[in-house]
Amino acid sequence: MIAIPEHRLDALLHRHALVERELATDLKPDEYVKLSREFSDLTPVIDTIKDYRAIVGEIADLDAMIADSGTDAEMRRMAEAEKPALNEKRETLERKIRLALIPKDAMDDHDAILEIRAGTGGDEAALFAGDLFRMYERYAARQGWTVEVISISEGGHGGYKEVIAEVHGRGVFAKMKYESGVHRVQRVPDTEASGRIHTSAATVAVLPEVEDVDIQIRDEDLKIDTMRAQGAGGQHVNKTESAIRITHMPSGIVVAVQEERSQHKNRAKAMKMLRAKLYDEQRSKLDRERSADRKSQVGSGDRSERIRTYNFPQGRVTDHRINLTLYKLPEVMQGDIGDLIDALITEHQAELLAAEAAA
Repeated sequence: MIAIPEHRLDALLHRHALVERELATDLKPDEYVKLSREFSDLTPVIDTIKDYRAIVGEIADLDAMIADSGTDAEMRRMAEAEKPALNEKRETLERKIRLALIPKDAMDDHDAILEIRAGTGGDEAALFAGDLFRMYERYAARQGWTVEVISISEGGHGGYKEVIAEVHGRGVFAKMKYESGVHRVQRVPDTEASGRIHTSAATVAVLPEVEDVDIQIRDEDLKIDTMRAQGAGGQHVNKTESAIRITHMPSGIVVAVQEERSQHKNRAKAMKMLRAKLYDEQRSKLDRERSADRKSQVGSGDRSERIRTYNFPQGRVTDHRINLTLYKLPEVMQGDIGDLIDALITEHQAELLAAEAAA
């Protein structure tokens, strides 16, 4: 295995010390928050580097003791017996450091836009889309995140034909990005008298929220229409044209928002969605070019790929990308999806390490 580049570890130690000194100075609030977050992110890595170097030092001392002809036989045996455990610790710490040195996705710390659409299966698909949305709401609550609905189209017998929401919090996209794809459900619908199992599906898309600096949109490329809001909301919806539909003419992407009574707020939300979709389109194009010769199964974000099956009669959920099956479907539907996401992150990290080793 290629040795860990010591100069990169020195650079991290230097940066951590520099940030620590900066935090002790008189900073503007936004600068303090930014540096505090960086310091918090760096500290676990720095602790690992210090532990790693201490272990390497201990191993070097043992090697010197073993090699010294003046060391008595008993001390040499004790040193040789101690080495395997230290080598094991060193390998564990090396892996943690290698993972820390892998470049982070630039969007990992961003908020996300979550889109869920009912697929094949009619009313049952809409009910399943509603179940998925509630699952993500509960997972978000466990993470201390907040969920704000942007747009909803309700199903005829419950659930949603489509629901779009913003998810706000620390590291939202880093975890939620693995949920993009086709989710399939197998269960007996309430309306099924014969007890026959139906299969239906919903599509999930998770897009990182991006700022103006991340994606540039020219005003002349936009076609903006105002409409009267449809659906619930009392008589107000019949009196004002607060709903907004924006068409980005070069790409053909269309977004529409009608949740707020303010046209200005709806426009701001629609522009957020448009920026996210344009960024995602660019990102997907780059990913396709980079992985033309090797398709990454985990984290590909391919919305046409069936990624997970929720089988209610057997009480199991299976993630097809990593062949992981958990027999805890009721808990999963209550938002306990941390084990699934952690397994996907671990697999993705293993792929990145393998790719780095091959390079």
